[in-house]
Amino acid sequence: MKEFINYLADPIRSFPITCILFYFMIKYYRVVGTKKFAWIGGALLVATYGIFALDPNFWLIITWPDNVPISILVFSVAFLTWYSLYKCVENDKRLEAGECPIEALPENREKVWAWPNLVYTELFAIIAGTVFLIGWGILFDAPLEEPANPTWAPNPAKAPWYFLGLQEMLVYFDPWMAGVVLPGLIVVGLIAIPYIDTNPKGNGYFTFAERKMAITAFLFGWLVLWLYLIIVGTFLRGPNWTFYGPFEFWDFHKVVAEYNVNLSEFFWVFGLEQSLPKNLIVRELPGIILTMLYLIIPVVITKWDKCKEMIEKVGYIRYYIYLYLVIIMASLPLKMFLRWLFSLKYIIALPEWELNL
Repeated sequence: MKEFINYLADPIRSFPITCILFYFMIKYYRVVGTKKFAWIGGALLVATYGIFALDPNFWLIITWPDNVPISILVFSVAFLTWYSLYKCVENDKRLEAGECPIEALPENREKVWAWPNLVYTELFAIIAGTVFLIGWGILFDAPLEEPANPTWAPNPAKAPWYFLGLQEMLVYFDPWMAGVVLPGLIVVGLIAIPYIDTNPKGNGYFTFAERKMAITAFLFGWLVLWLYLIIVGTFLRGPNWTFYGPFEFWDFHKVVAEYNVNLSEFFWVFGLEQSLPKNLIVRELPGIILTMLYLIIPVVITKWDKCKEMIEKVGYIRYYIYLYLVIIMASLPLKMFLRWLFSLKYIIALPEWELNL
C-alpha cells in the first residue's frame, strides 16, 4: 500500500488526480457543501493524516519545524473551502426558491460601531495569535543554523514555504518565467477577476450559481496551481530537489536518470534526422509557430455560442483580457504535462537572447 501511495503521489499522477477532484468538487458543489460531507470528508482527512504519520519517514517530514505550517494550511484550507461552499449552497437554495440571501435577512443587516465591537474583536485576535505563536515557539525549536556560508548550501535548499510554489515552477520553466512573469500574471489575473466579470450579483453574500466563472477561475488558480505546488515542494521534494514519495526515505545518493530535450531537437534531430539549423529563428521556428497558434486561441473560438454570450455580457476588451489570462494560467499545467510525457524542456529555446519558453 505504501508503494502504491508513493506511486500515486508522483506529480505526473497526483496533479491529474488533483484536477479531476477539483472538477468534481465544482460540478457537485451542492454535495460537497453539506454538513454530512464535511463530517465524512473531515474524518477521512484526519484518519489519513494520522495513518500516514505512523510512518517514520512521513513523520520526520511533517514534524520538521518549517513544514508544520503546511500541515496547518492543509486542514485550514480544506475547512474554509468547504465552509464557503456550504454558505453558497444555502443561499443558492434560497435564491432558487425566490427568497433573499441569508445575509440580507433583517437580523443579519444590523450595523454595529467599529468601536468597541470591531476593535475588541481585533484585540482578542491579536492576543490569541500571540499565545499561539508563543506556544508554537516552545513546542517546536526554530530551525536556526550557523551564519550564512557562501561555500556551503543545505540540501535540499528550499525557499520559505510560501515561495515553494515558485520553486516548484522552476522545474518546468525558465527562471524569469517561473519567478516573475507567470506569478505576476496569475496574481494580476486573480485580482482582475471582479473587474472582468462585472456581474453585480454575489456582492455581499455567498453564492456560486450566480458567479460560476469567477469562483471557478479563482479556486483553480488558488488550490490547484498554487497550494498544490506548495504541498509538493514541502512534502515530496527532497535532496537535489528530487521527487520522493511520502513514505520514502530521503536518500541523498538517489539519482534519477532524466534527459530533457527542446522542441527544436524533437523536430529537426529526431523528426527530420538532421542537425539543428545555425540560424536561430529557423531553429526555433516550430516552437514559435506552435506558440503563435496557442496565442490565437481566444480569437479562433469567438464563434462559439458561449463565447458570443460572454462577449455580449462583458464586451471584447474584457473578453480578450480574461481569455488571455486563462490561457497563460493554463500554460503551467500544459508545460508540466509536456515535461512529464515527452521530457520536453523548452518550446522555444533561445538562450542567446535569454528567451526560453
